[in-house]
Amino acid sequence: MIIRKRLTAGVCVLLATLAAGMGTAVPASADEPPTAPSPKVELVLDVSGSMRTRDIDGQSRISAAKHAFNDVLDAVPEEVELGIRTLGADYPGDDRKVGCKDTRQLYPVGPLDRTEAKTAVATLAPTGWTPIGPALLGAADDLDGGDATRRIVLITDGEDTCGPLDPCEVARDIAARGIHLVIDTLGLVPDAKIRQQLTCIAEATGGTYTAVQHTDELSGRVKQLVDRAAEPVVTPVATEGAGDCAAAPALKPGLYTDRQEIGKHRWYRVDVLPGQELRASVSVGADRAVNDDYGILLRAVTTHGREIVRGSESGTGRTDSISTGLRYPKPERDDADVSDDDTKPAAETVCLQLGNSFSAPASVKRTPGMPVELTVDLVDGPDEAPDAAAFGLGHGWWLLGLLVLTGLIAGLLFGWISRWRVAVWRTN
Repeated sequence: MIIRKRLTAGVCVLLATLAAGMGTAVPASADEPPTAPSPKVELVLDVSGSMRTRDIDGQSRISAAKHAFNDVLDAVPEEVELGIRTLGADYPGDDRKVGCKDTRQLYPVGPLDRTEAKTAVATLAPTGWTPIGPALLGAADDLDGGDATRRIVLITDGEDTCGPLDPCEVARDIAARGIHLVIDTLGLVPDAKIRQQLTCIAEATGGTYTAVQHTDELSGRVKQLVDRAAEPVVTPVATEGAGDCAAAPALKPGLYTDRQEIGKHRWYRVDVLPGQELRASVSVGADRAVNDDYGILLRAVTTHGREIVRGSESGTGRTDSISTGLRYPKPERDDADVSDDDTKPAAETVCLQLGNSFSAPASVKRTPGMPVELTVDLVDGPDEAPDAAAFGLGHGWWLLGLLVLTGLIAGLLFGWISRWRVAVWRTN
């Protein structure tokens, strides 16, 4: 009897233990990595009185901004939490003290209801002052909390009118909090003072400044910045290009920063294996008063100096950065070129040359050079990659050669027809 009671008690304890264990069992999904927090973005829009000016594609600045916002709201990635803050949208009076507090959150940071956000933007009308500093402080508070990436995109057409609260100092204070918040600025007026202030704000937090004067440029740039918030953060690696390929630094795939003086070249090297495609892009920022009409050139060159391919872009002073890129697919080796002793295919060293045609008045400082952002990537090449360096010529020379051949054939035909017509005329 005692043994039975002990067995019964033991069974009850075992069942109770199993029940408790089942109640506290770890879910099957516990081994899965935790979901990354949603990135947060707040768009800060200047709605001051100067936004009534009609100088963007024949419409007012506020109309262009609203149109751009509608495009951006349609394209916001699902994982991004977005909010909208205004400055100068409510107080139309002359009281500076009141006008410099005129900033409010138009749409809270969180999952986006596109219809509600568009309706809120549609109600805005240019009204008051330009309190950029207070608006940035408010936006930083709106994005506070959590470990998600955070980004403020400021769109304005003028300087802050609410000193002595310097918005550049505000940006430095925000950066000093250590909350990893980036501020990007977009200026709707290509004015030197505005550029200086907005550049200072952006650089204080690791952001970018862009001057835009067209609606499509504004839409495209804001979309790009919102998309960037959803991408993994890449920390640029500082490098220093050389004056020639032999002394150039060897770069792996990644994002690099450098400085380039006006009229000087910078060289870099990349090793490309057979079957890989080199993709390189570069942006140069005109962070000083340069003359209009300039350009940049990115060339891929062999170590013997033969050009493989090039990318170039020109500007007229309407933007503060200029970009270009190139692609070079290296063909796979033929079976006849592969011996039994080959265990690893040899890489080709490709030299990247960055040149520019900037010019500036003598009063403009040449050092430090203009900021450069270089992206290098190596991906699997296409199945039938052409050997672009077969003759050491760029793609443009192939077109020139085709035109020369066409002209030669046309000249021969024209000469033969002319001689035939002369012969017939003499006969008759």
